[in-house]
Amino acid sequence: MAWKAVNQGLWNAFGLAVALFLLSPLVLVVLFSFGQNELATLPIDGLTLRWYAVLFENANFWSALENSLIVTGVTGIVSTMTGTLAAFALARCADRSADTLMTLLSLPVMLPPLVLALGLATLFSTLGWHLGLHTVIPSHLVFTQPFVILIVYARMERFDFNVLDSARDLGASPLYSFATVTLPLTRPTLIGAALIAMSVSLDDFVITFFTIGNGMTLPTLVWGMLRTSLDPSINALGTLILVTTITASVVALNLTRYRG
Repeated sequence: MAWKAVNQGLWNAFGLAVALFLLSPLVLVVLFSFGQNELATLPIDGLTLRWYAVLFENANFWSALENSLIVTGVTGIVSTMTGTLAAFALARCADRSADTLMTLLSLPVMLPPLVLALGLATLFSTLGWHLGLHTVIPSHLVFTQPFVILIVYARMERFDFNVLDSARDLGASPLYSFATVTLPLTRPTLIGAALIAMSVSLDDFVITFFTIGNGMTLPTLVWGMLRTSLDPSINALGTLILVTTITASVVALNLTRYRG
């Protein structure tokens, strides 16, 4: 019994050590964004909001923010619409067929981002498309749609289609039955799926870097700032991205109640 308690204590200590190791870089990013030091070094002399002011005075930040809002917003809306339609169709399929199709649709998530980015960049080059936001958005749709499909499909597996069929039997059109029956029952899941897709899109660097050309989003701006300077305004930008992503993810998980 004593050995079992010691063994459990060792595993708990190991788990805590791993968690601290994984979280410490994020804590340092946030901490240095409020530090007075010119460089990201310890000890911190004091706390200040100076680096956020420096970041907001950077014209590139506002340009990158605008591009990120466009890409993230369009990706979230379109991926939710198409992913929801795909999830509805999969829910109507036989289990074996649905599993096969789900595996195929999830392939972009399974591929290394570098390989996917290279493939997309090669495709756009072959088609003769100039790189820009119009190539970043479809690229983000490729790897965000699987998240939406998985989340919505998990909800639709428990959906009672008899209710929808009853509405159709009573004369409701497909659009009206969707708006009055399906949408109210699945709205939290759809909103949560959209937020997850937007979070994944907002954080992406590799695929965006390969497909954006001369423009910038927030992650590529971080990369550019790291190559030219090491002042803590980079940490301020990282903190903003971190807080936005975590907030959206927490809200999405609470809405969807998805634990896949």
